[in-house]
Amino acid sequence: MNLADCYRLLGLRTGASCDEIKASYRRLARQYHPDVNPGNQQQAKEKFIQLTDAYKFLMSQVPPDRETESSEPPIPAPAAGKVGVTEVPPVASPVEVKVTRKVPRIQRNPALTEAEQLLKQSSYEQLQQLLKYHRFPRAIALVEGLAQRIPKDPEVRQWQAITYQRWGRYLIDQKELDKARIYLKKALRTDPHNRSLWSEIERDFRRMEKIF
Repeated sequence: MNLADCYRLLGLRTGASCDEIKASYRRLARQYHPDVNPGNQQQAKEKFIQLTDAYKFLMSQVPPDRETESSEPPIPAPAAGKVGVTEVPPVASPVEVKVTRKVPRIQRNPALTEAEQLLKQSSYEQLQQLLKYHRFPRAIALVEGLAQRIPKDPEVRQWQAITYQRWGRYLIDQKELDKARIYLKKALRTDPHNRSLWSEIERDFRRMEKIF
């Protein structure tokens, strides 16, 4: 069971907050508790166990809500008409991110339906906010769920790889090197032709070598 599955099981949108997870679990746990379903106790028990497992997994992965901004720049939206590699801005030194009210438009993929295009746009905006506040597990759940819904969109694949790389870099800062290595390699497998991403990940691996 992955993060996206857990969110769906609890009836939540991908990337829901800790408070939303707790509220949904309490509501569903009361609904499916075996004691309140005497006529269908076995099925209720199985559902109750699934809900509890999903809740525990999410709470172990999703950090408490906090408003600590990341110094990482946002994932860039490509210029209109530009097709190819999404650049990963260097983060050797803190970058001041200028906040504007206008949300950048993402590249329109003619192969997507209007509903898929709207989903992609809203997910991009939400992903930016999750990365901004270091909510990496929720960002990963969001982008993995989006990749399942829109599997052949190259931009979504690039966002997914960059999210893995940002999480890996954060784990290096936390000295969780084994876990960081897993996600950095995962980023490379997700978008293997992104030269800028390769360059950033090579820098991350060099940092890890210095820590060792």
